[in-house]
Amino acid sequence: MAEVDFMSVLHKSTQRDYLARVNDSEFPKARAAELAKKFDFDYWDGDRRICYGGYRYLEGRWEKVARAMVDHYSLPEKPKILDIGCGKGFLLYDFLKVIPTAEIYGIDSSTYALANCKSEIKGRLQLGSATELPWPDNYFDLVISINTLHCLQAHHLDPALREMERVGKFHKYLCVESWRNQSEKANLLYWQVTCEAFHTPEAWKWWFERTRYSGDHSFIYFE
Repeated sequence: MAEVDFMSVLHKSTQRDYLARVNDSEFPKARAAELAKKFDFDYWDGDRRICYGGYRYLEGRWEKVARAMVDHYSLPEKPKILDIGCGKGFLLYDFLKVIPTAEIYGIDSSTYALANCKSEIKGRLQLGSATELPWPDNYFDLVISINTLHCLQAHHLDPALREMERVGKFHKYLCVESWRNQSEKANLLYWQVTCEAFHTPEAWKWWFERTRYSGDHSFIYFE
């Protein structure tokens, strides 16, 4: 298990006004979180003050992440790749640009995201839960989960990590939000709208050890 950063290139490209997020007159933090936690239209394509404000496919945005993962991991010629919390499937679609022979699979709890995914891969994505993955042991050559598992409370986080470990052969990678100091903790509390697991890196590593998660990881910090 190692800390490998694939996500800073995207995360640090966004400018954030934390106080404006909290104090907005129409969508203050609590109201935004109520809407976002439904993972429906408001979360993906509603007002930017709630969450994404229009989660659209941007040419090349996710391809750089997919390519970095392919360059890092030794994958077979026709790898089976699973994205837990795949959303609209943009990363999986870009994996096919890097490895056209890959078998891609995605699972997400948002019916809205799946209904509005990339049409080219619609048949490869399915509705479901990270806590009960419908695949056999050691089925995938690469299992990824980006900005998903921190949305789970403890009683769901435990089985989700165990399931991610179960279905992956060797290569697994997850990215979650975290904090290292009180400033980052405050910013995380101000900015996030779906996070339930507010853990430091040390606490996350405790979860990994507890659930025997052996894959790689990285953390997003709100500096």
